[in-house]
Amino acid sequence: MNFYPSEADVAFYQRELASFIPDKIYDAHTHLWHARRAHETEFPEAAGYATYRQWIQALHPGRDVAGIFIPVPDVRSKMADANEWIAKEIVHDPRSRGEFFVKPEDDPEWVRQEVRRLKLSGLKCYHTMSSFTPTWEADIPSYLPEPIVKVAHEEGWFITLHMVKSRGVADVGNIHWIRHYCKHYPDMRLILAHSARGFQPAHNFEGLPQLTGLDNLYIDSSANCEPMAHVAVIKILGHKKFMYGSDFFVSHFRGRSVAAADSFIWLYEKTPVWGEKHLQISPVLVGLEHLRSIKWACWALGLTDSQVEEIFWSNAAAMTGA
Repeated sequence: MNFYPSEADVAFYQRELASFIPDKIYDAHTHLWHARRAHETEFPEAAGYATYRQWIQALHPGRDVAGIFIPVPDVRSKMADANEWIAKEIVHDPRSRGEFFVKPEDDPEWVRQEVRRLKLSGLKCYHTMSSFTPTWEADIPSYLPEPIVKVAHEEGWFITLHMVKSRGVADVGNIHWIRHYCKHYPDMRLILAHSARGFQPAHNFEGLPQLTGLDNLYIDSSANCEPMAHVAVIKILGHKKFMYGSDFFVSHFRGRSVAAADSFIWLYEKTPVWGEKHLQISPVLVGLEHLRSIKWACWALGLTDSQVEEIFWSNAAAMTGA
């Protein structure tokens, strides 16, 4: 794979996005890594702040960019190094923030000590650390235990949550735990990744009305290519709760997510679907498809230029104190 923009990428950007994307970008969900995972050989061995700034030009060239940098989920044995890497790299931009990858078995007081030592600002959890099988159906506390949320509340940290379960934010258990954590720990800010994991927008329209009134709940858009997922977030929770996130490195695959039935599928560059009748489609970067989906949502709701700028910068900058 070549991360440099293809002719199709450049044409897509000029046609769809050049006049839409604001001058300043606060990327509320992006990744850096210190050691490439074996199945991702198309990416560099390590990606720090400088690599991110280079690659992200493919999505929004020439923009002033800061972000929330997240360790790449991986095996337990590499988490300490991943967290150290984030701390080392975010010093290049004082506006940017870093998250600490937390495992469910971590001692909360040790987490408090480490996050303070590394001068990070939040936590990242992931379902693959759950002991539940299959992890895609895990309850939130199995990978984000309540004692760790309590520490985040006491320290004023934010937490990025990629919830799972087949019905996403429409799942009764997910709704319960999100409300419980937000109501009982108001100084913790909870960020629901991937537009509340609304790759099937119907789940957002069903579940998000049950998550209103939570002042410390936020949504990042990361890699969700369905405009109606973002429409649901903005209509139900308001545009000030919505933050752009590129989800680099996922942003640099080619393809997109597609809602289907009561779920969704991912189409990638090598998925055999790009020939249709007399057409041969050249898939573009996921990050570009994702940006267009945000544009369409903003257009559908009649958002002003200043409201779009808040989605791309002010909302995340205010939440992080940048």
